Amino acid sequence: MYESTKVAETIKATAKVRGKQLKEMLSELKLNKNTLSNMYNGSMLKGDSLARIADYLDCSVDYLLGRTENPEVNQ
Repeated sequence: MYESTKVAETIKATAKVRGKQLKEMLSELKLNKNTLSNMYNGSMLKGDSLARIADYLDCSVDYLLGRTENPEVNQ
């Protein structure tokens, strides 16, 4: 369904565009420092963790999942 490696790449690229450090983001969100490494190895994030990352990066969960190319949050 959703490839964790693609989601990890999108998170990484979005953080870079937004000027956010991954290590700092993971720490502030109280996520394991190996979260992205685990994703590259096939482990998918839980929905609430993905939502917190999306909020932190000011984008939608759908964007991180690759369901849309528009990073804007629909409200």
